[in-house]
Parts: sequence; C-alpha cells; structure tokens
Amino acid sequence: MAELTVETAYATALFDAANDIGKENIILSEITQIKKLLIQNGEFLEFLKTPVIEQEDKKQALRDIFTGRISKETLNFLYILIDKRRMSKFIKIADMYTALLNESRNISPGTIYSAVDLTYEQIKDFDEKVSNLIGKKAELKNIKDPSIIGGVKIFVEGKVIDATIKKRLTDLEESLRI
Repeated sequence: MAELTVETAYATALFDAANDIGKENIILSEITQIKKLLIQNGEFLEFLKTPVIEQEDKKQALRDIFTGRISKETLNFLYILIDKRRMSKFIKIADMYTALLNESRNISPGTIYSAVDLTYEQIKDFDEKVSNLIGKKAELKNIKDPSIIGGVKIFVEGKVIDATIKKRLTDLEESLRI
C-alpha cells in the first residue's frame, strides 16, 4: 500500500476538487506555472515558507501577484497551504497532482533521448509505438544527448528501451571480450 504523505493528501484533495468542477487542466496549468515561478525565484518561496512573516502578509503578496491571473480555486488552495504552513511542500504537491491527473487519464509520461532533436512527428510516432508496448498512452519528452551517438533511449514506466548506437557498441565490446 502506498504511503500517505502530506503531499499526497493535499494533491488528492486538490485533484478531487478540480475534478468536481471540471477544471483539472486549468488547475494543472496554473500550478505548473506557479511551480516554475517558485523554482526560478527561490527567494519568493522562502518568503512564503518563513514562519516569521505573518500569514496575512503572505496571502496579500499572493493576491497582489495572482489575482486575475489564476483561478480563485488555485488561489484559495495557496491560501490553505499558507494557513497550514505547507508552502514548503508545494512543488511536490504539484508533481503529485500531475501524476494523479495522468493516472486518471491512463497517461504515462516518459523521456526519449536522442543524439539530435526529434521532430514533432517523430516523437508522436514513438509515443504511439511505446503506447502499444506498455498498454497506456505514452507522452514522451525529447531530450538531446549527443553522447548516445545515434538511435534513441526511452525511459517510461520505470523501464528503459535502449536502441542507441552507444549501447550496441558496448554490447559488441562485451561480446568480443569473451
């Protein structure tokens, strides 16, 4: 049984609320943007986490920044995190929310490494092929890695599909040692 963490509890509550009002994608987009903002501006995250600063001052800062830019549901969720002193968990909560949404839609995100950037069509073709292999809809993100020389390496569902030239050369080298 999966361990129930603070992040899981808050992400599940947010997901259930978003699902009830049909705003799963809107809230996903908003919390993803907020997550990026907090990662890029560590000082702002520190401000929101610091227990010395009054909660109302933190909420006012959130109002000033986000009113009219995010839904009232997401803003209210941020207020709850401030009230419960859980803003330090926001990034993990956002990640867990994304995982819950993907799971509910039978989507499995993954990464495809290639020596050169792949085209949109190539990525979609790999998405389809991997989806057939794993029995879920795969959504692969391409990362360029010239060290693999050629071919692709795919990470999805905790599995690795390594069809790189580098891997073939390594395998050949191993077989020649025997």
